[in-house]
Amino acid sequence: MQTEEQKKQSTAWVIVAILAVAVAALGFLFFQQRAELTDQEATVMEKVREVASTRTKLDSISTVLNMKIAEVEKLGGDVEELNKMKAQLEADKLALSRSKKVETNKYLAKIKEYETFLAEKDTEIAKLREENQMLASSNDSLNVQVGSLQTERQTLVQRQTELADSVMTYTAQNKELSEKVNRAAALKAQNLKVLAVTSKGKTRDDDAYKAKRVDKIKLVFDLPENPLTRQETKDIYVRVLDPNGAVLADDATGSGEFEVNGQETKFTSRESVAYLNNNQKVEMLYDNTSQFRPGKYSVELYAEGYRIGGGNFVIR
Repeated sequence: MQTEEQKKQSTAWVIVAILAVAVAALGFLFFQQRAELTDQEATVMEKVREVASTRTKLDSISTVLNMKIAEVEKLGGDVEELNKMKAQLEADKLALSRSKKVETNKYLAKIKEYETFLAEKDTEIAKLREENQMLASSNDSLNVQVGSLQTERQTLVQRQTELADSVMTYTAQNKELSEKVNRAAALKAQNLKVLAVTSKGKTRDDDAYKAKRVDKIKLVFDLPENPLTRQETKDIYVRVLDPNGAVLADDATGSGEFEVNGQETKFTSRESVAYLNNNQKVEMLYDNTSQFRPGKYSVELYAEGYRIGGGNFVIR
């Protein structure tokens, strides 16, 4: 019985020993796995921090790149290369967010390239900024010159207007003076007499003439001296107006039109007279193809566009 008890006790101790060894082994394995998990967690956290840091750096570079693009556009520079780099950067950011494999070294190298690129662009932007400042300064100078030229132009235009006004005034005055001189130099017919000439050639001087005894009329007048009048051949025009005020005109006898005060008007006859400037007497003969009607007739004499004399006669 005692031996039986001893065997049972020995077996129990063996079981206890085995359990103790198992517990010890399990504890060792537990602590070993826990240590490994802790190391893995630390590694994962480190990788997460690296990825986050990489993403932050890429975002920062993206912000700086956008600022550079905006500045270059404002300065009027070429942003094609910057836009290409921006597209590449956005592609890298997208690839980083989708990648299951952490390759921070690869992206750190790219970040270095981006930073180098931005540094180079800083130099180019500084040069572009300096060029723009020079252009702005040059533009300010040009604006000042343009303003000065505009002022000078306005002064010249005003002066030109004043000169044009002066020329117009002088032209008007000169025209008026010329008109006065021409009028003063115009011929003057004085002592006009209208004589009746019969069909037999006899001349009568009277206040009134019988129609049947008037075949022609003779105009006799004096051209006084005038120092302003040139000695040359002058065309003297005669207008004979019937009692109704109509001009006696017949193209067959030399009638026509001439200009008076800028208007064309009919004349009865015309004769060229050599002006001698010596109080000469002039005779002009008008042959009326039809018989004069009774009434009062008017005679007007013209030369060089001016009326130089006139008179009248009566037909009974």
